Amino acid sequence: VQLQASGGGLVQAGGSLRLSCAASGRTFSNYAMGWFRVAPGKDREFVAAISWSGGSTYYADSVKGRFTISRDNNKNMVDLQMFSLIPEDTAVYYCAAAPLGSRRLRLGDEYFYWGQGTLVTVSS
Repeated sequence: VQLQASGGGLVQAGGSLRLSCAASGRTFSNYAMGWFRVAPGKDREFVAAISWSGGSTYYADSVKGRFTISRDNNKNMVDLQMFSLIPEDTAVYYCAAAPLGSRRLRLGDEYFYWGQGTLVTVSS
């Protein structure tokens, strides 16, 4: 599956952004989807994930209550709505797809396909 992330940009602290990830190539509903991020000088970090049906969602503690992940299997899209952004959210954000049956959706190794990343910069 091919993934194309978009929606990044520069925003002030306290602002919001909506990231989108468009999927193509395979049956989108066969995959759980996740968002990860890589901040400057840091390792890749799990942000959020959603099951193939959208019935289950998972969040990193650092974003819980501020970010919302959602998907539309009819449009082959997964979104990450980000509110109350803080400078620590500055990173390149990647969407990724994990096959059905994946259980450890907080782990990057579960994901087979990755998008190219979109940069989010939060200014203080």
